[in-house]
Amino acid sequence: MFKKITFSVVFFLMGFYCYSQKDSIKLFNGETLIGKVKRLDKSILSFSTSYSDSDFKIKWNRVKEIYSNQTFILTLTDGRRFNSSVKTDSINKKRIIVIFEGEKIKTDLNKLTSLDPIKDSFYQRMDISFGAGFSLTQANNFSQVTGNAKVNYKGIQWNFLTGVNVVYSRQDNTDDISRFESNSSIQRFLQKDWFLQVNVDFLSNSDQKLDLRTTGSAGAGYFFIKNNNLYLGGGVGLAFNIEKYSVALNNKSSLESSFNAEFNKYNLGDFSLSSSATFLPSITEKGRVRFDCNLSLKYDITSKIYIKSAITYNFDNQPAIGAPDNDYTFQTTLGWKK
Repeated sequence: MFKKITFSVVFFLMGFYCYSQKDSIKLFNGETLIGKVKRLDKSILSFSTSYSDSDFKIKWNRVKEIYSNQTFILTLTDGRRFNSSVKTDSINKKRIIVIFEGEKIKTDLNKLTSLDPIKDSFYQRMDISFGAGFSLTQANNFSQVTGNAKVNYKGIQWNFLTGVNVVYSRQDNTDDISRFESNSSIQRFLQKDWFLQVNVDFLSNSDQKLDLRTTGSAGAGYFFIKNNNLYLGGGVGLAFNIEKYSVALNNKSSLESSFNAEFNKYNLGDFSLSSSATFLPSITEKGRVRFDCNLSLKYDITSKIYIKSAITYNFDNQPAIGAPDNDYTFQTTLGWKK
């Protein structure tokens, strides 16, 4: 009998402990969900429950209250970042409470822009996505293969992002066209929405007779707008170029100033829009100006599968001899994200 009672008590306590670890959210329609907060990103809260095969995707403006004992990397609209749990204030339901260095900080629920649970393994802290596309046309035996991949690692004060984009096409009576682009960046977040950033970019483009352009840059930036609908950031810095062309006579290196801006718009249902632009007037080459920009529209078919269309444009007013001063690519890819 004693063993049965002991087993029942232990089982009850285990069940109570497991239940106590559950997160909960209350929606404005009165519905309450019990489960686990997976993340808040771009105004979408991912929430898992024991009775659903896939995570719920909930618009953040539908959430009225939230309670979680998990430790998150938590970001507010004013740029502050914390390692903290999160719960709705029992007195003012429009505010949340976060704990920082033992101090309770209260802020409005709608000022919370992201929640990233602090996970155990390096792999779990990464966001991974990749996509591929293929085009085939009977005229001139035209064919094109495109692919892209991106890895993003987020920390409390650091953000690491690297991506690759590849385009290869061929058709009768013309040279094959290949384009390879790789971008890596490290951001160090500062106070009041300021950040430092270091980038390393690689570009190879047969149409511009460019075998390889290696660009290293460093600078500082500021998030002008960052909320649950969009963010807009910009920065300035210096960049150093090493360029190798198919004709060695065109090889050169240069120092440039760099001005860049990035804009992301979300909370558009299953769509999201992102764009970036970089203006690079040369310091060491008189009169030379380069400009790079891209624009992409993504549609989430499911929580993991998406379709994306993107256009990339490059301009150089002093291109290699025999090469055009501008080039663009348009891609539509089917992709998967972790």
